[in-house]
Amino acid sequence: MLKHAMTMSALALSSLALGQAVKGADLDVTSGGKAYRSYLAAPASATPKAAVILLHSFNGLEQGYRDLVDEMAAAGYVTLALGWQTFEKGPSDATVKALVEDGLKTLAARGDVNMNAVGLTGFCAGGRYTMLLLPQMKAFKSGVAWYGFPDSGGTATQPQAPNAFIDQLSAPLLILHGTRDQPSPIAGIYSYAQKLDAANKNFKLTVYQGEPHSFLLKDGKIADTYASRDARREMLAYFSDTLK
Repeated sequence: MLKHAMTMSALALSSLALGQAVKGADLDVTSGGKAYRSYLAAPASATPKAAVILLHSFNGLEQGYRDLVDEMAAAGYVTLALGWQTFEKGPSDATVKALVEDGLKTLAARGDVNMNAVGLTGFCAGGRYTMLLLPQMKAFKSGVAWYGFPDSGGTATQPQAPNAFIDQLSAPLLILHGTRDQPSPIAGIYSYAQKLDAANKNFKLTVYQGEPHSFLLKDGKIADTYASRDARREMLAYFSDTLK
């Protein structure tokens, strides 16, 4: 099944090169009485299908993430990128969790989403949120954390680190990370993986030798590198295998 999923995701990436990409649109997701400017793309078919909520990095909802949303929609997923920094550069964990919950409600209101097959992915700070929220929010069937921060927490706005919730994790988790990541050193990721393993959690860790933090993008756009291409294929294959 994994080989088949990899083939399908590779075909999805190839279709983009042929100019067959799905184009999304901005939309507002209301949370806490505020309208968060977000971005959504969906396949043309009205048949209920798997969906993914995407949490951008600390640098905002850059064009590269919008392009990735379109790419994921071309691969068959209704994909919603939440603009969690619309009102604050560094909102509290509680604020982001509430926004993600309202993002799920936004998806549930659509007729083309199978709410029994919804995944979560995030990058940098969004990767931390993926690690943090996946154990707490059982609506998500799997998650993909790109260069996250498993040990970040212990402040007023971020009271707990993701590694405090390992025991609650029940969904499969894919971790994508580079060995030259300076903001989130690879040693911390290896330690997190060891804790996941000790707790018998279902996870996969893919490490890219020599890659820095935020290797998906370059200058705000999707990077034309092996690591960026391969990690996107990994993510699509993982969701294909886990969102049933």
